[in-house]
Amino acid sequence: MNGDDALSILSLSQVEIAYPGTSLLSVLGLGKRAAAVRGVSFDLRRGETLALVGESGSGKSTIARAICGLITPRGGTITYEGTNIDVPIGRRSRALKRDLQIVFQNPDASLNPRHSVGFILGQAVRAFHGLDPAAVRKMVETLLSDVKLSANYASRYPRQLSGGERQRVAIARALAARPKVLVCDEILSALDVSVQAEIIELLRSLQKQQNISVLFISHDLAVVKWLADRVAVLRHGELCEIGNTEELFSPPFHIYTKELLNAVPEIGKRIT
Repeated sequence: MNGDDALSILSLSQVEIAYPGTSLLSVLGLGKRAAAVRGVSFDLRRGETLALVGESGSGKSTIARAICGLITPRGGTITYEGTNIDVPIGRRSRALKRDLQIVFQNPDASLNPRHSVGFILGQAVRAFHGLDPAAVRKMVETLLSDVKLSANYASRYPRQLSGGERQRVAIARALAARPKVLVCDEILSALDVSVQAEIIELLRSLQKQQNISVLFISHDLAVVKWLADRVAVLRHGELCEIGNTEELFSPPFHIYTKELLNAVPEIGKRIT
């Protein structure tokens, strides 16, 4: 798909992202910058889940951070609803920050341990909606319900929660903005298999209820197979292929996609 405005909500066109090198010349600003992402183009369609997959270091999280304004591309364009958003998060409008939300891999690093769950979610609600205290409390209860947690979790602190519960709170905080696009950056990698399944079902349910477009970043194709509508495969910062999940998981395979599929542990499995 190439920029069909009727279908796409977010588009990347020939995006290039680079990090400074580690040599002395690079530190002094005299050397070349190492390219982490090179000429990547894809669209996220309205209401779909697009999985961005690849091994560690392939550029997945770099792309996620660029979309959310945490990194500025050195080339190409990122557009949201037809508008160029290649600006740092500090220069983005409140509406854009509300519409594009990200959930990070490690909730321990993104949830302040000194604050209760109610305060954490309430802070997000106040930031985007400016409601009175009673309305904030009501919305916090709704957010907890959305992620299948009871209202009494509002008085708990992150240290009192399991890993899966903390990730649910992180998702609830992102949902507090009522976003149109949710970027999930390896959000299952630190969770055990049973909790992963619960989070997958949660995302599927929330997407259906709220029509959110989800960019799901993962290295786990077993998870992606059950969650994504389409899959984009990255290797060394370049896009290898993109297609419907059913097609991508059926032969013939791109040689790199085949390598990723062969890395999925499954008893009696053979990739041809």
